[in-house]
Amino acid sequence: MKRFWKTAAIVPQDGGWGIALDGRPVRTPARAPLVVPSEELAEAIAAEWNAQGSDIDPAAMPMTGIANAAIDLATGDRAAFAETIAAYAQTDLLCYRDDRDAALQGEQAAAWNPLLAWAEARHGIEFALAQGVLPIDQPAATVAALREAVHALDPFRLAPLSPLVTIGGSLVAGLALVEDAFAADMLWEAVSLDELYQERRWGADSEAQKARARRAADWGNAARFLRLL
Repeated sequence: MKRFWKTAAIVPQDGGWGIALDGRPVRTPARAPLVVPSEELAEAIAAEWNAQGSDIDPAAMPMTGIANAAIDLATGDRAAFAETIAAYAQTDLLCYRDDRDAALQGEQAAAWNPLLAWAEARHGIEFALAQGVLPIDQPAATVAALREAVHALDPFRLAPLSPLVTIGGSLVAGLALVEDAFAADMLWEAVSLDELYQERRWGADSEAQKARARRAADWGNAARFLRLL
């Protein structure tokens, strides 16, 4: 699609801030008004529209994309959207430890145990840890508490939480970032630990590095969206 506007600007709206292109309000793909809860987020979205060249590049508009997901998907069927995220409570990456490499297991414990301890204290729960990759069941109370925490989030926090959990494989890390309990970079290092360890041991693969860089960018965009709220 070709650029058809000169200037994007934010506009106060009931309950938030909208974005207008030459005075015309921006709408989501589902044709809902693109209205976000904070002025800072609206400014970031307007900046993405202003930064477009003659051809629109949706990949260069991550704040717009997450906002669209919050309005069209997370708001449209909030319970169903939240449930796809909450399902990760049963398979959280941080609960699965290597059963063959003592050095890797030590790094996993150092990086992951503080995150699990935070979640246990925050939600009054306990986690079961697995040695190896065979699935284990988490305590029912743990799953229920994490599920409740996800369903309690508003759509503008559910939308960035979804890519965080999908990218990292950890609901605990995603919730920790939503609550600003740990730095985003530290959490990214934690969910990337296994891959980085293997890279240090066996050498880098350029395609794997490129894929991780893309995931890191998506992680950073979701983290930025949360900060702007």
